[in-house]
Amino acid sequence: MRVCRRSIPAVSDVITSPLLETRNLNAGYGRSQVLFDLSIAIPPTGAVAILGRNGAGKTTLLKTLAGEIKPMSGHIMLAGQDVTDSTPERRARGGIGHVPQEHAIFAKMTVRENLLLGGGGSPDKRAVDEMLEFFPKLGKRLGQTAATLSGGERKMLAISRALLGRPKVIMLDEPTEGVWIGVIEEIADRLAELATRMSVILVEQHVELALRVADTAYVIDRGTIALSGPAAHVRDDPALLRYLAP
Repeated sequence: MRVCRRSIPAVSDVITSPLLETRNLNAGYGRSQVLFDLSIAIPPTGAVAILGRNGAGKTTLLKTLAGEIKPMSGHIMLAGQDVTDSTPERRARGGIGHVPQEHAIFAKMTVRENLLLGGGGSPDKRAVDEMLEFFPKLGKRLGQTAATLSGGERKMLAISRALLGRPKVIMLDEPTEGVWIGVIEEIADRLAELATRMSVILVEQHVELALRVADTAYVIDRGTIALSGPAAHVRDDPALLRYLAP
């Protein structure tokens, strides 16, 4: 299957600076701090896995990058611009796409209606068609309400909606949670395909899958980066199991 070239922005020039990065980021909920001086760099293309046990701060990181949580201190840079104080809407317009773990689709709307909303209400028909080519299962469900879809189909719909916004980087929080094993592999293949054209940030409990798709990995432990580097090196590091153990 070819990659959807109109829906997924191409990077025509080699860019060495990060597309998205955090510098000494501190964030949390109210007085409860979750992230501590956390610094990561996301390249313009390729997949980056964010790993860690439950409660380590992975979802908090994505929400902070998306603008849903205001940092306590530190900086968030997008394409060289400081967006630390920017609204979620402005960050989305700047190219940050976010597929949260839950509530990423409108359950009472049809698949078609969800896709139309993903494109701002009037997406290019060719872009929608390319999404249906990217995830063929959705093409057979256009008239169904999202509530009737399987877990895997809902994830595909959520990813498609985000891609129709033409992001430069797409952040996915547990994209294979509650998904049948056969569909997990299909989603993994699509994410690997996406990563050849754009930046993908992947928070995923299926560690082997995440490290297979990703080029780079960061392991968060108690809100700090405990381990990082090329995905293959992180996978082979004996410390990885310690940081992932419950």
